[in-house]
Amino acid sequence: MVSIEACKRRRARLAEMMGEGVAIVPTAPERARNRDSHYPYRFDSYFYYLTAFTEPEAVLVVIGGASPRSVLFCRAKSEEREIWDGFRYGPEAARAAFELDEACAIESLDEELPKLLADRERVYFNLGADPAWDARLSGWLNALRAQARSGVRAPTEVVDLRSLLDPMRRVKDEAELATMRRAAAISTSAHRRAMQLARPGMHEYELEAELLREFIRHGAQAPAYSPIVAAGSNACVLHYVANRSRLEAGELVLIDAGCELDGYASDITRTFPVTGRFEGPRQALYDLVLAAQLEAIEAVRPGNHFNDPHAAAVRVLAQGMLDLGLLQGQIDGVIESGAYQRFYMHRTGHWLGLDVHDAGDYGAEGKWAALEPGMVLTVEPGIYVRPGDDVPEAFWHIGIRVEDDVLVNAAGREVLTAAAPKSVREIEALMRSR
Repeated sequence: MVSIEACKRRRARLAEMMGEGVAIVPTAPERARNRDSHYPYRFDSYFYYLTAFTEPEAVLVVIGGASPRSVLFCRAKSEEREIWDGFRYGPEAARAAFELDEACAIESLDEELPKLLADRERVYFNLGADPAWDARLSGWLNALRAQARSGVRAPTEVVDLRSLLDPMRRVKDEAELATMRRAAAISTSAHRRAMQLARPGMHEYELEAELLREFIRHGAQAPAYSPIVAAGSNACVLHYVANRSRLEAGELVLIDAGCELDGYASDITRTFPVTGRFEGPRQALYDLVLAAQLEAIEAVRPGNHFNDPHAAAVRVLAQGMLDLGLLQGQIDGVIESGAYQRFYMHRTGHWLGLDVHDAGDYGAEGKWAALEPGMVLTVEPGIYVRPGDDVPEAFWHIGIRVEDDVLVNAAGREVLTAAAPKSVREIEALMRSR
């Protein structure tokens, strides 16, 4: 769970950065799945980052200036609703448990928010994230503008709250990293189990079930994203999630799956042979992707930039495509023209944290973000070969990706998911032991 003390420090830092501003941070709404049931509830990441509070129907208001304070609006205590839905804190217990300055019933939000915004210079808000909340903010501001002749002043500026919180979220503290290491360990265990159980004749959804079982069995609350279990040509579909096909002998199966633990995501991809043995063109392409990934991981270090792992992976992949006859020409021309993107069309990684594609810019004004200790990113090159007149038929319908979660540290890097086998020797040895 997120540390309450860490949340207090984050709110204090936010209040200091805002000056005379006010930040409004609503949590995520509940979503109906069908007529009388909801999707499993998942809080908003920004709200959770600042509060550790996991109930729906809640809003955090952080007030800067000479007397900074934090106010939580949440559901009232209700013994009747607790019979149906389970425990809820109520404002007073929530204020004490989460160490906030004030707490109010969510029903009072429309009445109290204009008072908190009155005579403030600016409001910080994730404008555009939810049209309903955008409209609600406009209503509060208009209510204040209507009082102008009474001497009440509305904020004159709406600032994107993410401009302050994203740089904070991008660098993880030790408590966050401990949770992410545990999430990585659970997901690693799930991938090992899938490799040991895979057999020709199984269906993709059977392996998906084993992944989910391992996540929940070790305390994770949910998958961090819809698992991809893609056998054979399905692996050439980057976001394949149907998971209904049979595993056939001679094919590879690509699994992209990670759990979410206490709000934090893991994200692993492994590709392995259904029969437990790499052979021929599939091994040649696998060796290429793995070599690209290892080179990219070496480029993760303080002082390098976010694009450096991608550039390293692209150079290895492009040369391999030329060597294997997938492309023709010279390596510099293949990279400059983007010809390699026919077989490798995505980036080599993304930030990782409370969201799978975590908060934070990747660069600005033509410069890539510098890597700093405490940042966590994925490193995930791949190759995806669809049929074509100029493509050697032996490589058709082969999709491969290898992905790890990598922490930037003072020494260079820590691969959080290193325990998931990825060398040919490691994978084949594990699959022989099944």
